[in-house]
Amino acid sequence: MRNLQTGMLLAATLSTGLMAGLFAAVSYAVMPGLARSSDRTLIETMQGINIAILNPFFILPFVGSIPLLGVAVYLAWRGEGRSVLPWLIAALALYLAALAVTAAVHVPLNIQLDDAGDPAKITQLDQVRADFEDKWVTWNTVRAVLHTAAFVCLLWALIGYGTHRSQDTGNTESAQQSAAPASLTV
Repeated sequence: MRNLQTGMLLAATLSTGLMAGLFAAVSYAVMPGLARSSDRTLIETMQGINIAILNPFFILPFVGSIPLLGVAVYLAWRGEGRSVLPWLIAALALYLAALAVTAAVHVPLNIQLDDAGDPAKITQLDQVRADFEDKWVTWNTVRAVLHTAAFVCLLWALIGYGTHRSQDTGNTESAQQSAAPASLTV
């Protein structure tokens, strides 16, 4: 059970960290770069990203983090990781909040942008951009902060869990040594 618990915690931390990094990079590099571009370039690029991002390298950690976090919470509750349970629950709650932001804000905005059609045929590029960009950027920053906070909670849980495991290992070794017959001690 210990190895499964450790594996789930590591996998949840990795997948959550990947999402935190992705959304943070979009916030501090991609969108500021696109903010300097023309209306057509921003719309064309974001429409392309909306298509390209729907791939297993994104979907697996994005959606997969939820069951990994859920299992990590369950195993901590049932196993030896109770001391880190609050951190795991916080990480799961933060991750679900970020997912809610994606579902409530980003998905509808992305659909709206895609529905605007081919940028070469849009007559009011500036209006399409205005209806999309500021709200998308603001809420992506919120999403990046939520994912990053979830990642930090998981890092803290890993530290606590590792400390707890090393104390248990030390206690087990001490108990085994003290239980050894006197003739076998050096």
